[in-house]
Amino acid sequence: MSLRQRHQARPTPPPDEDSEEPYNIIPIHNLLADHPCLRYPEVRAAAAALRAVGELRPPPFVQWTASMDLLDWLGSFFGFQRDNVRNQREHLVLLLSNAQMRLQPPPDNIDALHPDVVRRLRKKLLHNYTSWCAYLGRKSNMLVSDRYADPRRDLLYSALYLLVWGEAGNLRFAPECICYIYHHLALELHRILAGYIDSNTGHPANPAVSGENAFLERIIVPFYKILKAEVGASRDGTAPHSAWRNYDDINEYFWSRHCFERIGWPINESAYFFRHGAVKKTGFVEQRSFWALFRSFDRLWVMHILFLQAAIIVAWHGKTYPWENLESRDVQARVLSVFITWAGLRLLQSVLDAGTQYSLVSRETIWLGMRMLLKAIAAAAWLIAFAVLYARAWDQHNRDRRWSTEANNRLIYFLEAAGVFVLPEALATALFIIPWVRNFLEKANWKILYALTWWFQSRTFVGRGLREGIVDNVKYSLFWVVVLAAKFSFSYFLQIKPMIAPTKAVLKITRIQFKWHEFFTHTNRLAVGLMWAPVVLIYLMDLQIWYTIFSAFVGALVGLFSHLGEIRNVDQLRLRFQFFSSALQFNLLPEEQLFKARGTLRSKFNDAIHRLKLRYGLGRPYKKIESNQLEAVKFSLIWNEIIGAFREEDIVSDREVELLELTPNAWNIRVIRWPCLFLCNELLLALSQAKELDFSSDRSLWRKICKNEYRRCAVMEAYDSVKFLLLYIIKDHSDEHMIVSSIFHSIDEALHVEKFTQVFKMTALPSIHTNLIMLLGLLIGPMKDEAKTMVGIVNTLQTLYDISIRDFPRDKRNIEQLRQDRLAPVRPSSTGLLFENAIELPGKDELGFYKQVRRLQTILTSRDSMHNIPKNLEARRRIAFFSNSLFMNMHRAPQVEKMLSFSVLTPYYNEEVLYSKEQLRTENEDGISILFYLQKIYDDEWRNFMERMRGDGMTDDEEIWKERHRELRLWASYRGQTLTRTVRGMMYYYRALKMLAFLDGASEIDIRDGSRELASVNSMRRENNGLDGSTRSLSSRSLSRASSGVSTLFKGHEYGTALMKYTYVVACQIYGQQKARKESHAEDILYLMKNNEALRVAYVDEVNVGQDRVEYYSVLVKYDQTLQREVEIYRIRLPGQLKLGEGKPENQNHAMIFTRGDAVQTIDMNQDNYFEEALKMRNLLEEYTHYYGIRKPTILGVREHIFTGSVSSLAWFMSAQETSFVTLGQRVLANPLKVRMHYGHPDVFDRIWFLSRGGISKASRVINISEDIFAGFNCTLRGGNVTHHEYIQVGKGRDVGLNQISMFEAKVASGNGEQVLSRDVYRLGHRLDFFRMLSFYYTTIGFYFNTMMVVLTVYAFLWGRLYMALSGIEGAIKGAKDSTNNSALGAVLNQQFVIQLGLFTALPMIVENSLEHGFLAAVWDFLTMQIQLASIFYTFSLGTKTHYFGRTLLHGGAKYRATGRGFVVQHKGFAENYRLYARSHFVKAIELGVILTVYASYSAVAADTFVYIVMTISSWFLVASWVMAPFVFNPSGFDWLKTVYDFDDFMNWIWYRGGVFTKAEQSWETWWYEEQSHLKTTGLWGKLLEIILDLRFFFFQYGIVYQLNISNGSTSIAVYLLSWIYVVVALGVYVIISYARDKYSAKEHIYYRAVQLFVVCIAVLVIVILARLTGFKFIDLLTSLLAFIPTGWGLISIGQVIRPFIQSTIVWDTVVSIARLYDILFGVIIMIPVALLSWLPGFQSMQTRVLFNEAFSRGLQISRILTGKKSTDLE
Repeated sequence: MSLRQRHQARPTPPPDEDSEEPYNIIPIHNLLADHPCLRYPEVRAAAAALRAVGELRPPPFVQWTASMDLLDWLGSFFGFQRDNVRNQREHLVLLLSNAQMRLQPPPDNIDALHPDVVRRLRKKLLHNYTSWCAYLGRKSNMLVSDRYADPRRDLLYSALYLLVWGEAGNLRFAPECICYIYHHLALELHRILAGYIDSNTGHPANPAVSGENAFLERIIVPFYKILKAEVGASRDGTAPHSAWRNYDDINEYFWSRHCFERIGWPINESAYFFRHGAVKKTGFVEQRSFWALFRSFDRLWVMHILFLQAAIIVAWHGKTYPWENLESRDVQARVLSVFITWAGLRLLQSVLDAGTQYSLVSRETIWLGMRMLLKAIAAAAWLIAFAVLYARAWDQHNRDRRWSTEANNRLIYFLEAAGVFVLPEALATALFIIPWVRNFLEKANWKILYALTWWFQSRTFVGRGLREGIVDNVKYSLFWVVVLAAKFSFSYFLQIKPMIAPTKAVLKITRIQFKWHEFFTHTNRLAVGLMWAPVVLIYLMDLQIWYTIFSAFVGALVGLFSHLGEIRNVDQLRLRFQFFSSALQFNLLPEEQLFKARGTLRSKFNDAIHRLKLRYGLGRPYKKIESNQLEAVKFSLIWNEIIGAFREEDIVSDREVELLELTPNAWNIRVIRWPCLFLCNELLLALSQAKELDFSSDRSLWRKICKNEYRRCAVMEAYDSVKFLLLYIIKDHSDEHMIVSSIFHSIDEALHVEKFTQVFKMTALPSIHTNLIMLLGLLIGPMKDEAKTMVGIVNTLQTLYDISIRDFPRDKRNIEQLRQDRLAPVRPSSTGLLFENAIELPGKDELGFYKQVRRLQTILTSRDSMHNIPKNLEARRRIAFFSNSLFMNMHRAPQVEKMLSFSVLTPYYNEEVLYSKEQLRTENEDGISILFYLQKIYDDEWRNFMERMRGDGMTDDEEIWKERHRELRLWASYRGQTLTRTVRGMMYYYRALKMLAFLDGASEIDIRDGSRELASVNSMRRENNGLDGSTRSLSSRSLSRASSGVSTLFKGHEYGTALMKYTYVVACQIYGQQKARKESHAEDILYLMKNNEALRVAYVDEVNVGQDRVEYYSVLVKYDQTLQREVEIYRIRLPGQLKLGEGKPENQNHAMIFTRGDAVQTIDMNQDNYFEEALKMRNLLEEYTHYYGIRKPTILGVREHIFTGSVSSLAWFMSAQETSFVTLGQRVLANPLKVRMHYGHPDVFDRIWFLSRGGISKASRVINISEDIFAGFNCTLRGGNVTHHEYIQVGKGRDVGLNQISMFEAKVASGNGEQVLSRDVYRLGHRLDFFRMLSFYYTTIGFYFNTMMVVLTVYAFLWGRLYMALSGIEGAIKGAKDSTNNSALGAVLNQQFVIQLGLFTALPMIVENSLEHGFLAAVWDFLTMQIQLASIFYTFSLGTKTHYFGRTLLHGGAKYRATGRGFVVQHKGFAENYRLYARSHFVKAIELGVILTVYASYSAVAADTFVYIVMTISSWFLVASWVMAPFVFNPSGFDWLKTVYDFDDFMNWIWYRGGVFTKAEQSWETWWYEEQSHLKTTGLWGKLLEIILDLRFFFFQYGIVYQLNISNGSTSIAVYLLSWIYVVVALGVYVIISYARDKYSAKEHIYYRAVQLFVVCIAVLVIVILARLTGFKFIDLLTSLLAFIPTGWGLISIGQVIRPFIQSTIVWDTVVSIARLYDILFGVIIMIPVALLSWLPGFQSMQTRVLFNEAFSRGLQISRILTGKKSTDLE
């Protein structure tokens, strides 16, 4: 027990003080209050240090009082808000006191703040500021000495920064802007401290800005106004990024020294900076273009292009191996042409840089423009020089007709120039080998270095010193060397070389019989280009495949060495549980450190040896527990608390709790009392062994039993328990008690002298065992007839006695001998029966006794191994993961007092908090309620819940809707993705810390007595649950879980410790509005605060202070248990409206000031946590104190478990894909690749580090729509280190319906499209070394770009084949020798198909599953997924990613898409699916289907059916997947009636005109306009490219019209031109009929019909004339549809692009009308296969089986759910 705990007088929970002002965690304003946190001397020391104002000059115009402190002093001088001062006071006190607690060795004077604590905080907090000053060449205004301690100055400078940060509002996203403000305030602070006299007034110097709220209004608000003006210029994010300044532009303005001159101090609001439009972009211009990929990753593309060129040159020579070809001097010389290409690529890069970044050039940045110009000139000069040198070498060769000496000399000149050209690359390679030199050069702020590096890169504040250590360099370099070797070998031998022979053959073809009018000569080259196009596209992307393959196996290897998956189930836990207790104590319970130094080499070595012993079972660590009962009790407390948490969550039943819990020592049992689960069947096996070895020696029999530790314990516990039990129920001082004592004495004596098998018959043991079971059954069975039960007990005891004296001993003894040995009564009873009057059973209130009897009965009777205990799969998984994690490498846990403090932050907007009764009861369109759905999905958990309710006193099940409706709502909400579930999970941290704090400080007596008390109370509770069939009179409240946990043993200090170490803040942005509107969400949030002491809610409050003026406040509230109401803690005014950028990061940012501690964990609204994982948080936070490579971590990556995978097969696919990404994928990124960024929201941030560097996300509109990952980008660029740790996990929910999943993938793909344009990606692409750049590219935007490349490969292949088939080139090629034997084409198709099916995505899943669940289980899961049509899902997902990534990159339009996160069982209508997937999948699938159909009709190759199938099967599969996936994965997707209703609904939607406020769900026209919204935001180049892409639809007409019989084989251009008459006529007919319909259909219907008849007659007449006078045949009419329908679609698509020019004309109305018809046509095409499959019998049931197969295997009633045939009772 520590010193501070000895002072504590009151062993009570923390009282709430009745004070004048509310407080958050510590009542610092009242240090005399009786609060558990104030019992710590560190808190008092920190508060006292802040109050040491001393001789400081009091601020003017403020009435100074003795109770004010340094923060009040700063607030008064600089005009900070009062609540900002209060907030930062507590913040600073907690930081200082927690840091002082961690000091080693402890300070001599614990009542005074140690100077080192303040100095370290100041250095870390202001490190970014000092770096900024050094970067700008300015002297820091933080004038303190590191040699001489001056804690007050350190405190003042630290507090000043925190006050600035706490009131900066949106400016927190601009950390260097805050540095600028702080720089001037720190100077003013120094002048005040130094006693400067103002020369103008003669008075002591005061700040330039002071007064009430002056800091906000005169410093922050001007910056906010310009931010708001720039955001307004973005037109809600639709304006080009280059047209307005975002957060990064504002911040990077302060990376230049000009900011001091332009802005000045005090702030000059008339400066150019504050004029909207006067200052352009700063540092970087985000230009929307596909070229951004090349600009950011030019080294990658240079590598690809140069190798491709070199490989083609080498392979062209024709020999088998490349080194054979390189023996030729001609080949060697031609390979040198790569330098010309390289120079050309440099020129392209410089031109792109100038073309996109020219707007950065101004009078202040003239050198930037000069560098752009010079680089372009230099690149052009190199290009010309290389071209000239190369040409001269070949000219000399051609003149000499050999490689003469002169020709070779000219090649040498070329090589010398190339050597100079690659000199910068050689230097970069040298610096890569010695990375510390590169880091030093980049971080040093020497002007000479600026001049030397000016040419190579722009000078930026971030992105310097990013190189890793030499060991990490070697690891990730070796990885990429192997990957690149595999990729380039494959590309050369299986992609490039096989294409050479067909290429040569095609180029040799001279006579081609064209089927159309050919405009160009040398079409052979075009054919070669079309042949090479898919090969080149796959070549450019297949490094993604190789990365995936190698990363999967490397990830598995890393996981293997991390000891993942060693315990996969309860059976394997059983084998290790005897070591598990030691592992738990070693990792989770801190060791005494009075005389031990941690972190030394010796301690690390000892820890490693101990881990080896635990992991591999070396030694017998459980012996230590048997000898040290205190450790055993601590272990049992923790384990039982974990099992208790399982019971609270209803994932185990009461019976399973008894089987799983560790029972405290009782009944004089000499061994560890392992859970019954592990002792099952062991006693029976021991009896079997004893029976078989009847005449063996004691030693051999005991040795055989002791081979299994659980068997040894089962035997000894059973013997000790039976002995105690019999002696306990028989009256003392009776003959029977003497006899039983003598029997056990004789057995003990025989065991002691090792003659047990010689004295007793082992064959009698089964009889004893049988009768003992009968006895126990009578003892704990329901006593309906007490007398009859007593007779049974007497008879059973008599039988046991008879066996013990007659059958059990080997030597028979007469009655006299028995009496002599005290084994028979001296006086026989009148009835001749023993025990008749000697039995005295304990009363039913002795619950502990009957619990022990039940345990003994379980040990004696269990005949199976209980493989299915616990039954719940989630409980099994959690037990297996937790137990396995304790054998993994993790840092030792410190005491709770000495751990790093942390907070959890959850952003919340308006999602579900707690399901209401109405929501649970309300049925959807299929007749299914949420509660019914949950009852069936979580069947076992529902039974456990009802069992718990009955145990808590519920007598009637109907009470669940009345008195206990709150528990019902909570049960349902804990199974959805609700805020309630997230809060419960995060509050496990608080609960775990309290328990660990108790174990840290409790005495041995406290723990022992507490353990017995808990065992007694828990026994009472379970007895009350009716396990023995009887009824108890105990109140349910007294036996609730809350009053039976470890919390009942707390002394009081645990609450204070936990509050100081942990805070949970939920940023409920609109909570104030919800309260004002009295919404149920507000009530539910208040309920959560009321029941969770450490929960705080932050929200933005809007206050009207005038007719047109609104003030905004960041408000923090909590629930006051004393006042029984919500109280407001802090109210800090904001500079204006919160949301200027993306909503979620802005919400996080405003609440960030209310978080506390050294770390902050970001948790999303769809996450969960587990009590057993919360126990390991101390270990995780210790990672911050250790180096990983050359840096300590700044982000700790945490493993996620996707808990939504069991709902349906679709949810399983998503869960499996996501699981492999968040485990194996993140593991490899962290080690060995060192490029893990911030993914998702379980990661833990170094809060102080990020506090001064822009926060935990970025918020600029649209560009930062994927706000999370930019925190990782920012961290890496600023020199942080991101690690990944898998010994701890957090739960996470994912979308479970196809529509939800598609919207989520659309959001992520769009976000990646925006990332391509960002400055962060550009800088990482240039500042990371080559290999880390590759890792970064292929794990972020490269993945999405390569996904798009796969689809482009399909397009390139099919369009190329279509061109060659329709033109006649394919026929000519087929006739050419060796031109069709192309293995490269096969390699391309195979790679494309592998990616398309999702097989390369599945590889990490298989590998990770093999690691964690076993190879056979992984293969079985994979096969099951394929049977459940996973490949269709992954192919469909491919289309989603491609569409949204490509469209965002080309046109923009990225936006946040709310997915809902609800339960998905209802059927989605056809119209809804069409709206969502028409443009992304359906239209593209129809286009590819038309290409495949036309190709099959006119291809010379397709005449061979087998060849056609092989060539096009992957493409047909893609078409089928894109068309059918939304219906295959749609519940009741093939129900005939629903299909009919869906089509009617679709047609109604199509024809509904709607009005101004009509939504897209109601009207086709509204939806159609919304689908074009991206064309409004795109630029000129985007529109031009869109038109160029749309021109492909006219190719159908050009190619097909020459194939019609009416063309009579003519190849004249007139055929094509005349075909446009058809288009014009069709358009004219449509216009005429539309005009007639509009004019006559309403009143003069007969005229309308007449017009229709006239049109039909004319059409028939034209057809007859054509058939008579030309070669026209009826088949031409059908074939022409394939030609002209795409033409019409192309015209419509182009019309949408040029909409601004034609919208005001009649042409636009025609476009809209025809577009409606096209969507009807597309809808019918999509509906035909759906209707056909719906009509087929049995297909619907098959689809349901596939979709819900996982649910079926778990016994769920999905068919009842979908049909609504449910029962109304609560089971």
